[in-house]
Amino acid sequence: MTPMVHLLLLPLLFSIAGGAGLEDKKGPFKNQVLDVPEGTPVPYAIFQFQMTHEGVNNFRLNGEGSDAIKISKDGWLYLEKPLEWSENNNFVIEVEALEDDTIVEDPIYVTINVLDINNNAPTFNQSDYTAVVRENSQEGVPFTRVFALDQDDPTTPNAHLRYSLISQVPNKHNTLLFQINPNTGEISTTKEGEISLKARETIQYGRGDDQSIDALKTKFNEYCPNPEIPTDENPFFTCVERAEVRRRNMDPMEGPDYSLSVRVQDLEGASANALSGATRVHIIIQQNLWINPGPITVKENLKENYPLVIAKVQSNDPNAIYRLVQKERWPKFPFQITVNGEIQLTEELDREEKDMYILVVVAEDDHQNLVDRPMEIQVVVEDVNDNKPVCEEGVFEVQEDEAVGSLIGQLLAHDNDEPGTLNSLLSFTIVSQTPSTPVVFSIDAASGEIRTLRLLRRRDQQKYNLNFRVSDPVYSTECEVIIKVIDVNNELPLFEKNDYGSYSLQEDTHIGHTVLTIKATDADDPGSGSSLIEFYISAGNDDGVFALETDGDGVGQLFIAKPLDFESSPTYKLQIDARNPEPLMKGLEYGKESTTFVSVSVTDVDEAPEFSLDILAVTVPENTTKGAVLLTVEAKDPEGKEISFKLDGDTKGWLEIDAATGQIRTKDKLDRETLETFEVTVTAFEKENPEKSTERVVSVRLLDVNDNVPKLTESQAFICLKKPKPVIIKAHDADNAPFSQPFTFTFAHGKKSPNWDLLTIDGTTAKLTLKKTPSEDKTFMLPINIKDSAGMGVTQSFEVRVCNCTELGYCYIAPSEHSSKLGTGTTVGILVGTVGFCILVFIIVIKRTNKNNKKGLTEEEERNAMM
Repeated sequence: MTPMVHLLLLPLLFSIAGGAGLEDKKGPFKNQVLDVPEGTPVPYAIFQFQMTHEGVNNFRLNGEGSDAIKISKDGWLYLEKPLEWSENNNFVIEVEALEDDTIVEDPIYVTINVLDINNNAPTFNQSDYTAVVRENSQEGVPFTRVFALDQDDPTTPNAHLRYSLISQVPNKHNTLLFQINPNTGEISTTKEGEISLKARETIQYGRGDDQSIDALKTKFNEYCPNPEIPTDENPFFTCVERAEVRRRNMDPMEGPDYSLSVRVQDLEGASANALSGATRVHIIIQQNLWINPGPITVKENLKENYPLVIAKVQSNDPNAIYRLVQKERWPKFPFQITVNGEIQLTEELDREEKDMYILVVVAEDDHQNLVDRPMEIQVVVEDVNDNKPVCEEGVFEVQEDEAVGSLIGQLLAHDNDEPGTLNSLLSFTIVSQTPSTPVVFSIDAASGEIRTLRLLRRRDQQKYNLNFRVSDPVYSTECEVIIKVIDVNNELPLFEKNDYGSYSLQEDTHIGHTVLTIKATDADDPGSGSSLIEFYISAGNDDGVFALETDGDGVGQLFIAKPLDFESSPTYKLQIDARNPEPLMKGLEYGKESTTFVSVSVTDVDEAPEFSLDILAVTVPENTTKGAVLLTVEAKDPEGKEISFKLDGDTKGWLEIDAATGQIRTKDKLDRETLETFEVTVTAFEKENPEKSTERVVSVRLLDVNDNVPKLTESQAFICLKKPKPVIIKAHDADNAPFSQPFTFTFAHGKKSPNWDLLTIDGTTAKLTLKKTPSEDKTFMLPINIKDSAGMGVTQSFEVRVCNCTELGYCYIAPSEHSSKLGTGTTVGILVGTVGFCILVFIIVIKRTNKNNKKGLTEEEERNAMM
């Protein structure tokens, strides 16, 4: 087809290819970024430029892709050849608009991005793979890997690959012995493969063994001595020889043990339209000689010739060098390994010292590189019966008249041999009893529990000595146990009095005062729990005012445990019971003979008033209004007498108290900055008898309010003209946080100054810097606004003198510059001096006149008069 015909058919082809979508492919003549799928049918309409210049009648392309990308005279950009993403995924072309071969507008640039479509199937980098895996290889640990590539865009699902296993040959039991990682292509054994994979039988060689055919003949002859047929003609040897040659020249391609078919799919294998590739993996199973022989069991105290071989390991590398490492930190390590992998025990073991060892066997080459994974082997020390039982001798007590079969106690014994074995299984028997008759005890042969065979009476026998034998299958030991028969509690405690009468106590009697001593006796065996007496107040003491102390021998002290109060409880009737800690014998109960009574009457005394609270404290803001009630203290007189209040200790005179109600009010303005916390004393007293009084301290704490503004600590400063340095301005606020620092420093007009710069340094200081130096000495009054953290503040004047300075850094004022005008202070001083001088002259004149009028005055008198 000629180019002219091609151009004539373009509109029709565009219409067929794009249909109504062509309207979306039109736009102005400016830079464009366009997406084009790869492999599209051609011609393929990309974009039409719509010109505003009426004279444009042609276009010209420059740049990449000119052989595949064309443009028509009416501005249609189109493909003449399909694009391939794998060849080039981006084109940049220049488009010029022409009017009769003359460029009428600036050229534009069109970027064409080639969109990938899934048109490349993934391929493996090998058509066949070979691999070797050892027997018992751990499940999930990769031993080989397949790898595939896809030429599609790797950032899209078109190149996202997924591997799968198609088949396994042979597969006799329909059980997969191998698995593949779907994302990485790594191949490993399954759990079944770890167990079931077996290599073909081969000849085993040790380190330094000759592996020639002649050595093979020697091994064959050792296994089959005196053969009737020569070795070279023996079909059995020929079979072994072929197998050995095959093992040495193993070729998975020729005779694999297993062949796997592996598939790879793009689109992550999740689409029916995914493209795929396949390969085969041929696998040889290699014999694994590196097998753990553990756990190894060795009897303790084994009498043998040492070193003793207890196990053997063999590396898959016949030239491996073996090394034995102790995993645990133990002072003794009685093991070693030979060059042939024999693990030897060097001495007897003792299970009671250590019951298990963990050995780590390492197989390395001549350069100490591992040839097999390190192997942990457990050595278990088997117990033998080499320990006697040990029992704990002791003393048991049994109460007389205990029922037949009652448990007295258990004989404790142990054996250091291994628990749970016959070696530590103990049995118990009674060897002797003193006195020997009658037999009154039995022991359980398995548990060691001792029980009674008959009723025991303390008057018949107070103590028994028993010898027991504790045995394991080999050894036995004897131990002694003492059994004491203790008295049964068949006697009641008896009070010396069943009523101790009445006692009178003043209500101000101090705590701890002994009211009376009570006594009781018990006829049971002295020193036993049956004769020990304890006293309890069982009634009449609901508020716990009284308590009892006892010495255990029947003497008790009744004393005051809490303050007495006539107004609440004027009388008490206490019931006191005597009891034994040991339970009474069956059928016996405590009666009235074990109970006594005491009556206590409380006499009234005139007591001081009592406050309702022991601790009085109040916290109020410092701006509390005058006359406000801070606190009402409450007190009352136990006898109901009228009371009054007074307040002392108010050094600032801020508070007053209502004598009748106890209301504490403010009578002056409070100021936290003057005193933040203080204490006053409130006294409650009887009006008729003021000596009966009680005091309480009232703690007052004032809370800060924002009633102070930040103030300048200094209001004047100077700056030297020749060496101007910043002035540090510091402010202070008497309030506490949050009504104090940090402060903000600004000029009062709120604008930046052309001559001065004010910068906040920290919460309390700012830096004032002179920006323009004046030509002569001058004093400035700067209005500075300082606000606290709550925004409260006022404008304050700060005087700054800019002057010439002396060498010492102080302002210098020349004499000629002194003002001819005298200050007010100077004028007043001159006037006072003049008046004083006049008065002095006047006195002298008067004195002189008196001298002339008085005759007979001495010179000394004249001088005194002058003075």
